[in-house]
This record gives sequence, C-alpha cells and structure tokens, in this order.
Amino acid sequence: MQQRKSALGRPSGTDGSDFSYRMVVDPRYTKVAQGKSRLYVLIVIQAVIQVIGVVCAFLSASDQEGPNNLAVSSITFGFISLIVGELGRRRSQVSFLRAYMLTSSIAAFLSVACVIRTGISLEVIQNQSAWATHKLELLESGRALLGVLLQIITISTTVSLICNMSPPKRAS
Repeated sequence: MQQRKSALGRPSGTDGSDFSYRMVVDPRYTKVAQGKSRLYVLIVIQAVIQVIGVVCAFLSASDQEGPNNLAVSSITFGFISLIVGELGRRRSQVSFLRAYMLTSSIAAFLSVACVIRTGISLEVIQNQSAWATHKLELLESGRALLGVLLQIITISTTVSLICNMSPPKRAS
C-alpha cells in the first residue's frame, strides 16, 4: 500500500479533473450558518441590555418603595426569550425561534411601557442640568430605545433564518 507523501505533491489517483463530481454545499445551508452566528451576537447584546435593565430596576427599587412591576415583567420576559432563542438557535427549531420572537417582542413592549409610565419628558432630555437628578430614568429610556432598535434587527434576522431553515417548496 502506497503512502501519501506531502513532498511528492498531489496524491495518486487525482489529477484535478474530478471537480465536476464533487459535492457542492447548497447556499441555503451557508445562509443558515451565517444567520445562526448573527443571531448569537444579537442574543448576547440582548443579554447585556437585560443585565443593564436588572441594574436599573434594582437601583430604582432601592430609591422607591418597591420594584416596578412593569420593569420586573420586562426583565422576566427578556430572560425567558433569551433562553428560548438560544435553544432554538442551537437546535435549529423553528417553533422555539418563533416563540423567541414573540417573547422578546413582549419584553421590548413592556420596557417601552415602563419608560412611558415613568414619564421622562423631552424637556428633561434637552435640559442637561436636569440629567444629574434623572440619570436613572435617562439610562432606562436609552436602554428601551436600544432594545427596540435591536428587536427590529433581531426579528428580521430570525425571520430570514427561519425561511432558510425551511425546506424549499417543490413545484407540483
């Protein structure tokens, strides 16, 4: 049995003319791999935003009588959505990815509702001297805005991933 030697060059039996018989990866699978990696980055960014939300809720709860129920609900839905999204991404399960889109959208909606409920106004944002007294509300507003923008990107990425995961429709 002849052994391959890298110094001799090309292995015996291949002259380069067999390229037409080699398998080609369907572009759909490369799109799925790219979508999964992009979704992973988005999930990590959402996790960072959720941690900032936990810190804001903890600090505002220490300033007030108790925790804000909308903030706690938003954080709870956010962490549940992250777990479901990561499971759906790893296992390539469309049902988990759809549940991830729903729960993360609910979390973003609750976060915006929490900001609206606190009543941070445009006057406070424009008046830089009031930033020191309202810095927690400003941080929460920025987190909600960033969360909504990230949610739009996440939904488009997840929809694209789901479409590429689904088998192509065959013409009858």
